[in-house]
Amino acid sequence: MNPTKMAPLFIITGASGIGKSSMCEVLFRNEEKYIAMESDLLWHDVYNTPDDDYRRYRELWMRVCKNISQIGLPIVLCGCAIPKQFEQCRERGSFTNVHYLAVVCDDDVLVDRLRSRRGIADANWIRASVEFNAWLKRHADETEPPIRLLDNSKLSPEAAAKIADEWICRRLPGL
Repeated sequence: MNPTKMAPLFIITGASGIGKSSMCEVLFRNEEKYIAMESDLLWHDVYNTPDDDYRRYRELWMRVCKNISQIGLPIVLCGCAIPKQFEQCRERGSFTNVHYLAVVCDDDVLVDRLRSRRGIADANWIRASVEFNAWLKRHADETEPPIRLLDNSKLSPEAAAKIADEWICRRLPGL
């Protein structure tokens, strides 16, 4: 299908265990001006291809978002990603803009969340999450387009969702 309606796409990213899914759950429950979705919904091991930046998985999500946005509402997609993984997709041209928001927090807060809330004890998993969190904080301004950071170290999911919602709504056309 060829899209007849073009809207912005919002990507909410962040390290595993950072709190983006909890925040996006609040966005999902309260949505009115956009559709919030969790990208893990379609994950399958067949897409576990880090050598090509998970290209097939990103292409799949861009097609899904393009088609759902035809109802006239923008999409907010939550999951671990960086701009280059979406900006290179064939479907990128189906959106007026793609905006990126990364949820970050202090390293000790992230480690505590992974261990206590998610029950993760795997040192490699924890290290990877902490490294991605640090990468986002160091490189957010250098990506194309830049990533906006939302530090949720001291925020509840509801408070973080309120900030994210305001950020999204400021970028919606006609508002």
